[in-house]
Amino acid sequence: MAETTEFELVSPEKLLVSEQVEMVVVPGTEGLFAAMPRHAPFISTLAPGVLEIYEGGSVKDRIFVAGGFAEVNETRCTVLAEDATPVEEIDKAGLQARIEELDKEIKFAESDAEREAAESKKKSAETKLAFAD
Repeated sequence: MAETTEFELVSPEKLLVSEQVEMVVVPGTEGLFAAMPRHAPFISTLAPGVLEIYEGGSVKDRIFVAGGFAEVNETRCTVLAEDATPVEEIDKAGLQARIEELDKEIKFAESDAEREAAESKKKSAETKLAFAD
């Protein structure tokens, strides 16, 4: 049996995953990284993308994550995500409607801060939509 590490994925709403895994590939802001047993400790911020959980040498689960942090050490990987959705549960029509709403928010923003916040949300929604295909 392959060596495993403990993995937890937590969103603001709930604990999504808590299990022993062979490897987790995480979208960090500096690029993808693989958390495996006996990994050197570090902390990373998350980039919008798909987190992949490996079991039996292949991908078992794919979960879209956006925003948050990952902490890795020799025995565990903990991901605290602002948004986490299993790829197969992504609502394409809902995301497309949200992107259209954000376009309006960007167009009618009353300040640079409002516009930048809407643009950031739009980029995340577009990235999530791209991974749904």
